[in-house]
Amino acid sequence: MKVRYIILTALIFSFFCCFIASAANINVTYNINTTANKTPISKYVYGSNFGGGTDYTIRRSGGNRLTAYNWENNWSNAGSDWNYSNDQYMSSSPIPGKAITDFVDQCVSQGQDSIVTLQMADYVSAPFYKEINLATEAAPSMYFYPVVPWKGDLPFCDPPGSPDTSDGVVYMDEFVNFLVWKYGYSGSGNGVKFYNLDNEPDLWSDGNRGATHPEVHHAKPTCLEIKDKGSVMSYAVKLVDPNAQILGPVSYGFAGYLDFQGASDWQSVKGSRPWFISYYLDEMRYMSNSVAGIRLLDVLDVHWYPEAQDGAGHRILQSINTQEMYNARMQAPRTLWDDDYVYPHMTYPDGEVSWLNDGWTAQYLPLIPRLKADIAQYYPDTNLAITEYAYGPETHWSTGIATADFLGICGKYGVYITNYWGNGSYVDAAIKIYRNYDGAHSKFGDMNVVASMSNKVDSSIYASVFNGYTCEMHLIVINKNQSNAISGTFNITSPQTFNSGRVWKFDNTSSNISETTAISSITNNQFVYTIPARTVCHMVLYANPPDWDDNSDCHVNILELDAFADDWLNTRNFSHFSEFAQEWGM
Repeated sequence: MKVRYIILTALIFSFFCCFIASAANINVTYNINTTANKTPISKYVYGSNFGGGTDYTIRRSGGNRLTAYNWENNWSNAGSDWNYSNDQYMSSSPIPGKAITDFVDQCVSQGQDSIVTLQMADYVSAPFYKEINLATEAAPSMYFYPVVPWKGDLPFCDPPGSPDTSDGVVYMDEFVNFLVWKYGYSGSGNGVKFYNLDNEPDLWSDGNRGATHPEVHHAKPTCLEIKDKGSVMSYAVKLVDPNAQILGPVSYGFAGYLDFQGASDWQSVKGSRPWFISYYLDEMRYMSNSVAGIRLLDVLDVHWYPEAQDGAGHRILQSINTQEMYNARMQAPRTLWDDDYVYPHMTYPDGEVSWLNDGWTAQYLPLIPRLKADIAQYYPDTNLAITEYAYGPETHWSTGIATADFLGICGKYGVYITNYWGNGSYVDAAIKIYRNYDGAHSKFGDMNVVASMSNKVDSSIYASVFNGYTCEMHLIVINKNQSNAISGTFNITSPQTFNSGRVWKFDNTSSNISETTAISSITNNQFVYTIPARTVCHMVLYANPPDWDDNSDCHVNILELDAFADDWLNTRNFSHFSEFAQEWGM
């Protein structure tokens, strides 16, 4: 009798626990509307700085090493990253440009486009192994050569790629000419399409967060300087390759956006423009339209390393293993788009903890809408890039979730290029869930579909279709809650009737993407699905093409309708009007 009692008690307890667990599910409603305005998703959202294989669409050769890179001999300087060391870290080859051509060759072999960094900080490395004493050996000295953007009337080296290494000067347009000669123009299949106007110039010298390159740039850079240098460099590039796309100012972070890291001339040049981003766009527009006669800036380029912290003051980029840190990391992407997550608009008690969100700086948040608004006002038709970003340790699941959220946000809000700084299992998973979720290189769509969720703290949703094909819809659905599953109710407004779905996921237990429980029942474009805690799902919903849709694009176009009419008429005899009337119910 006692054994029965124990067993019965255990069963009741088990049932009770299951009931509690089920009852603890978070109810979230998702609304998707394929009839609303669809917008393109740039293929370049899925980029990196360190490779990552064919799942990545664009790679950048950038970072501190590139500022003092000498393409003529492949020497570079580490700057403050390592004792201001001149060395052959990038390549020991004597072949001009080899450090960059190896990079471009790899991009070409993997079907990726490339971003190449151009040097603007006055000097590049001479071929001497040397840890530079800033007081006595910084440029100008025997350890550095002047770098010049435009060769003017002087002829380029012939053949390209054979520069004069004895003239003591390094020309950047000659470098671009070499790349065009080797790979073709930017519009060709293998040509270099994108050029960075150096790297983080707001930190070259005397920055209050640590100067990176005082060995080649003594004084703190000014707003006028970076505008003038960027204009000349861009003009020089476009004389060689008119369709190349120029990215600038490649700012390191928020203090750079504000006043170019406290530039000495900011107050004298700002005028009515509220922050440096506005100034830079406005001045590059003026230089393009009134001076050069060609567009000198194609892409506004910034770097984004979130300032968000956990409650103990640790920045989310740190390896702190607490639930509070994981939550701060997963919520941090909301600063890119969500008014409710920033002060003074904050309506949620869990708004971002950071110095950006404490006072007047919050007027520039959320970031992407603000940058897009500046573009619209000061230099319309300029694209937006974030060529460095990170959300934490690349091998942690919360970084994978935050990165997947970031990618969805950038696709939804029309960011042109993003490049992750770093690589690792969960960052690769975040890219792969969009670019190769099934291991057969199937992809998220290229047109953003309007989608919303009733709970943006615990969940995110991004929807897409492929341009011209609406029988298949893709959803990225994220559960950011660390304890509870989401019971999701999905409501779809669409002329297509979706009837089945498959689901792939990664989660906190593994960065490997695997197929999981299918969507078993869709009724009147509605279904319910459970998303486990700490999980990113890629759902693919399928609709049957309509009758007479010969090319399976889920549309019956006029040619298909005409073909149907011919076929229908050819199978019937209308020699007698009575037969015709009978066919049409007359």
